[in-house]
Amino acid sequence: MKRNIVIAAVTAAALITGGTATALAVSGDDGGTARQGETRVSDDDAVRGGDARDDDRDDERAVSSKVTAADAIAAALRNTPGTAVSAELEDADDDGEKAAWDVDVLSGGGTWHSVRVDPATGKVLGSHADDDGDDGDDGTAEVRAALKGTSVDAAEAARAAAVHGTVTSVDLDDDDRRSAAWDVETRSGGKAERDWTVDPGTGKVTADRSDDGADDDANDGDDD
Repeated sequence: MKRNIVIAAVTAAALITGGTATALAVSGDDGGTARQGETRVSDDDAVRGGDARDDDRDDERAVSSKVTAADAIAAALRNTPGTAVSAELEDADDDGEKAAWDVDVLSGGGTWHSVRVDPATGKVLGSHADDDGDDGDDGTAEVRAALKGTSVDAAEAARAAAVHGTVTSVDLDDDDRRSAAWDVETRSGGKAERDWTVDPGTGKVTADRSDDGADDDANDGDDD
């Protein structure tokens, strides 16, 4: 009865002032039940919501990078001459590693280098030679075979795909030497990631048909 009187009083006050009574917090005997105007969120929902917000922040960081993939590749090659084979925009991690473009460069001498470029300033944060492993098979021969005779490099592939959104990664797909191509990933203002294939000979951009999210727009701008 006491609770009903309080609710009635608040509702009446809202009608008099022209306002709206919401989110009532009335003490009573209900214990853990939700009060009028409250929405209880379970621990699992809170965790899922937190994960979604984290993903959104990651996406926003990727899209808001001031330094494009092509610019990051150019900066990496000025620091470490060679051939850029891939570039990926990596977010900051829990170990204190800052967000950066990670560019893989194959030098003329056959050494692989990983070059990190600041996505805000374009400055090289550091670089190091990659260990090719115990068996010495670092994929150099396959990459060089895939690149032989191509006229479109990683930076040009990134620029070609940039008409579809912000490029967040570009990588050489050398699984088949006869049909090597550049795989490029883009993101555009809150939309899902999109995968594109860039012909290393012509620079033609087509939607990656193996990406389910791209099927509906497979022909968007393909002939540009």
